[in-house]
Amino acid sequence: MKERVFLDTNVLVYLFDADNPTKQRRVQDLLSSRELRAQVTLSTQVLQEFYVSVTRKLATPLGLEAAFQAVQDLTAFPIVQIDTPLILLAIQRSGQAKVSFWDALILEAALVAGATVLYSEDFQDGAVFGGLRVMNPFKLSV
Repeated sequence: MKERVFLDTNVLVYLFDADNPTKQRRVQDLLSSRELRAQVTLSTQVLQEFYVSVTRKLATPLGLEAAFQAVQDLTAFPIVQIDTPLILLAIQRSGQAKVSFWDALILEAALVAGATVLYSEDFQDGAVFGGLRVMNPFKLSV
């Protein structure tokens, strides 16, 4: 069985960040792999953060229609719904792992999805949380 992979918001935002062409290309390369795409899972939190980031935080933000289409395209991946039990798990994880609540919610969604790899640049590369290994895709050889 192949590894289930969870993508953090920051990784996806680079797909639309023309001011960071190296990172943009790296994410494009990652997602061009049919094998990797078949393993990707996201969460409703990732979709929400993605929309806000690409419409408000990029130097050249996406228009609302383009951002809507991008989010709609991302819903082709399996999506973990953020619900009350997940929020409670994230609160516990936040205290135990000494991470922000929002980062803990990413971790818990990835674990619920059965992911063994979390691509993110917000955590220490190589850190492990309950069987979930963090990999910074921008530190990988291209």
